[in-house]
Amino acid sequence: MTEIEHLATLDGQPHANVFPSSEPKTIRLTLAAGEGVDPHTHPGRDVVLYLLEGAIELHLDEETHSLEAGDIARFDGEREISPVATESSTALVVLATRATE
Repeated sequence: MTEIEHLATLDGQPHANVFPSSEPKTIRLTLAAGEGVDPHTHPGRDVVLYLLEGAIELHLDEETHSLEAGDIARFDGEREISPVATESSTALVVLATRATE
């Protein structure tokens, strides 16, 4: 089955679940300039954050990464994440269940 959504029409701020009943979990994150998300983790997941527009400071544990539109970050969901927008930003975040080896 194919599911298609348009990011701009999704409900929810700052998070909108793109496909609520499907895996991997896919979230549209929308932040105004200066707005951020409190530090948190995603245990058991691998995370991919694709910044569609804007700019953010991506805090991962003790590291900070400056991302601009078009940048893609991939990291372990065990890390503490806290994105902060330095300008109005929209990102697509994919939270994939970590495969067991």
